[in-house]
Amino acid sequence: MNEMTSHDLQQLYMTRCFLLARKGAGNVSPNPMVGAVVVKRNRIIGEGYHRTFGGPHAEVHAIRSCSESPKGATLYVNLEPCCHEGKTPPCTDLIIRSGITAVVIGMKDPNPLVSGKGIRALRKAGIGVITGVLALEAGRLNEAFAKHVTTGLPFVTLKVAQTFDGKIADLSGNSKWITNEESRRYVHRLRAISDAVFVGAGTVLADNPELTVRSAKGRSPLRIVLDSHLSTSPRSKLFGRQRATKTILFCSHRALRREPKKAGRFLSIGIDIYAFSADRSGMIPLRDILPVIGSLGITSLMVEGGAMTFSSFLRERVADKIVLFAAPRILGRGIEAFSGLAPRNLGRETRLSDVSVRTFGNDICIEAYVQSSSAG
Repeated sequence: MNEMTSHDLQQLYMTRCFLLARKGAGNVSPNPMVGAVVVKRNRIIGEGYHRTFGGPHAEVHAIRSCSESPKGATLYVNLEPCCHEGKTPPCTDLIIRSGITAVVIGMKDPNPLVSGKGIRALRKAGIGVITGVLALEAGRLNEAFAKHVTTGLPFVTLKVAQTFDGKIADLSGNSKWITNEESRRYVHRLRAISDAVFVGAGTVLADNPELTVRSAKGRSPLRIVLDSHLSTSPRSKLFGRQRATKTILFCSHRALRREPKKAGRFLSIGIDIYAFSADRSGMIPLRDILPVIGSLGITSLMVEGGAMTFSSFLRERVADKIVLFAAPRILGRGIEAFSGLAPRNLGRETRLSDVSVRTFGNDICIEAYVQSSSAG
């Protein structure tokens, strides 16, 4: 058997960094997920990951865990080490003091406070630095962090569950349950690693969902309801249990003036209300909403319905990714996932890229990135 090349070893140890980093999913936002591995004489002598927001970074855990002196060792980390004083001291200082002589990095930190500065600090101290190892995978791991830290906006994923013929509900609005239990468990895992879930008022009225994490480990995300006309009821399930899982409500200024008593009932049960100016159709532009969501420290937003909400995110070109579950059922007539889109011709459709497919039992799960959205 041929010995592994240095390139192979770099990818092997970087993959280990990714696995470690994912352990922090759902716990470190708005910070990135980071894993670190210390290697000496082709042996891992220490490893760690960023566990909680505000806690020690991955490099600190990895160096502290070393079974022998890290002097002369190589540090592998999926994101450029920080070089500024934040909630924790700069990681570059610790790396330099430790005697580590080489650092292999997956991707440069997109944070303007760091971007390239950590690499320069290490090189200035005489440490050899290699960058760009599995850079695409490193970027995908922290795509939400990268978007938020550079734009202030959350990374938006549309989660769609439909039949093979594209229906997310029957004509009466009933959608329970289209997909199987295995698919629903995966959705709960996605919720657990998302900062917030987002639904329109129609989904609340039709399904009365909780939008909590019940079939997977992890905390429940913040819940956001877009209710332009203030038509939902304070008695709905997701407006309860505010201590464990917070819900916020977005409505129009007009609705707030029209329904002051109802707004007061929401406030009395702990619901935060944000009011926006509506357009001529009475709807609130998503482009006005998303900066507010981002200002709350939300880096990842999972949109769970309904059809008009899905359509609006594509029409306004503010969705980044789609996770679509297709169950082996044919409904015929029903509510279509993107029925609110009406492109005039084939050249104005929403295009997707980087498509991947997996199965959950007989359900098919398609994940794809929104390349362009010209539907109108």
